[in-house]
Amino acid sequence: MSPLENRRPIKSRGSSWAQGLAATMARAGIAPDVISAGSVMFAAAGAASLVISSLALDHRRSFALLVAAACVQGRLVCNLLDGMVAVEFARGSSAGPIWNELPDRVADLLLLVAAGYAGAMLGWGLAEPLGWLAGALAILTAYVRELGRGLGQPADFSGPMAKPHRMAALTAICVISAGEPFWGGHGQVILVGLGAIVAGTAWTVVRRVRRLAAGLAKKDA
Repeated sequence: MSPLENRRPIKSRGSSWAQGLAATMARAGIAPDVISAGSVMFAAAGAASLVISSLALDHRRSFALLVAAACVQGRLVCNLLDGMVAVEFARGSSAGPIWNELPDRVADLLLLVAAGYAGAMLGWGLAEPLGWLAGALAILTAYVRELGRGLGQPADFSGPMAKPHRMAALTAICVISAGEPFWGGHGQVILVGLGAIVAGTAWTVVRRVRRLAAGLAKKDA
């Protein structure tokens, strides 16, 4: 299977800002693997901001949550650009497939587990196991996709809570939570949001397994 067949369809890949930024990075000699590593750095910063937000008060908590939201988006931009530099500008390395997958799993765990801890530190004990469960399910979605590829099926990036959807949800959680100090909230958004991510990601795993089974049955028919 070619790298293009295992590439997540992303509309913003064709945008002028993404094309321009990828071209600039390629001309500067920035390796795709370095960009992939940058996604983990953004995730680590976002995770730290989430935990810090649970210790801060008033506008400082809001600021930390907005920083976390920006870091989540920074992680996604790195995920977009590493593939563009590797494919469109032919800068990929032999270790590229490793850097394409492994940092994503680490980033998912950092952000989702940190969100769980942030909710727990605000008094919602259920948030911590929800964060770990969301992280585990995020890894499981990727495992099912790679299992399918190993069995000769196309890469399945279907949702409803694939990586872009999870990160969009987490960004929304951070942004909405930033308003909690102004309406008296105290972590409820994180708790409810993580519950939604867990439910959606669990359904995504089930859906991908069903699609994989159907594909294999069709292949053997």
